Amino acid sequence: MGSAEWTTGIWRLAILLCCNVIPAALGKRHAVYWNTTNTRLTSGELSIQVNLNDYLDIYCPHYPDQETGGPQKQQQQQPETLALYLIGEPSFQGCVETRGAIKRWECNTPYAPFGPVRFSEKIQRFTPFSLGFEFLPGHHYYYSSLPSDEGPPLPCMKLRVTVCCESTAGGSRQQQEPVYQNQAPSVRTSLHLLLLPALLLLLLIT
Repeated sequence: MGSAEWTTGIWRLAILLCCNVIPAALGKRHAVYWNTTNTRLTSGELSIQVNLNDYLDIYCPHYPDQETGGPQKQQQQQPETLALYLIGEPSFQGCVETRGAIKRWECNTPYAPFGPVRFSEKIQRFTPFSLGFEFLPGHHYYYSSLPSDEGPPLPCMKLRVTVCCESTAGGSRQQQEPVYQNQAPSVRTSLHLLLLPALLLLLLIT
């Protein structure tokens, strides 16, 4: 095989990896608009299923700019501000603050100039970040919110996230037990997949 054919083959392999491996490593994004107009949140019926390497995107309550909203509208509608927690299943039955709850984010900028503030949770087995959280396949995780002291009273809003799936001898099944302990960071993450095209390109130019 000539050098030109070998080079073409390497390029084709690199493109194939970029088109298939990288999107799989990045995962999907699941958007949740966290405010009282989301009736599935307030009724406690919102449940989503995610895969490892997916993202959970939480959008905070957002309102028009204070100047453009007008003083009359500002008096009628006090902006919603709240804190979101990762909680255990018993606490999920009613929005109460417990000692085991983990505060994830605070939605305290309702007039953000560029749209609603977004917080992203990556669904991953291992995280290199101290503030990150680690998820296990086949487990349920529960989020709820409490109103801030500065904001108005809010109804209970909650979300259940199920991470798919735990493999067993009998196939795939989902566990019911929530997990809250962090695990030690590991280098065995999907980032390894992202390095494959770079290694191929390095071989190409050497």
